[in-house]
Amino acid sequence: QLQASGGGLVQPGGSLRLSCAASGSIFSVVAMNWYRQAPGKQRELVATKSSGGITNYADSVKGRFTISGDIVKNTVYLQMNSLNPEDTAVYYCNAVTATAPYKYWGQGTQVTVSS
Repeated sequence: QLQASGGGLVQPGGSLRLSCAASGSIFSVVAMNWYRQAPGKQRELVATKSSGGITNYADSVKGRFTISGDIVKNTVYLQMNSLNPEDTAVYYCNAVTATAPYKYWGQGTQVTVSS
C-alpha cells in the first residue's frame, strides 16, 4: 500500500531523493520511517518523522540525510546528501500506526553508491 521510488546509482559524494506515498489511505498514522538493508546485514532504522513533526536519525546519517513529508497524507521523503558506498542498500518506507506498527511497508528501492 506504500510506493517507494527514487533510488538509483550515484557516485560517492552525490545526492538522491527518495519518495514514499500511500496508494490508498492509511488511517491513524503516528509516524513514518525509512529503513535500509544492505546485503548480509539486518534491516536498520535510518530516519523517523512523527505526526507531531519530530525527526530522528541514525548516527551514521546525521547531518547528511533529511526526512520530510506530510505524515497525515501518508507521504514521506528522504533527501540523501554526501552519499558514500556504505549507504548502499535497499531502502524501505514504513508507516506506523498505534495498532500495527510494522504492517505497512513500501516495496523497497535500491540505492547504489559507487564510482
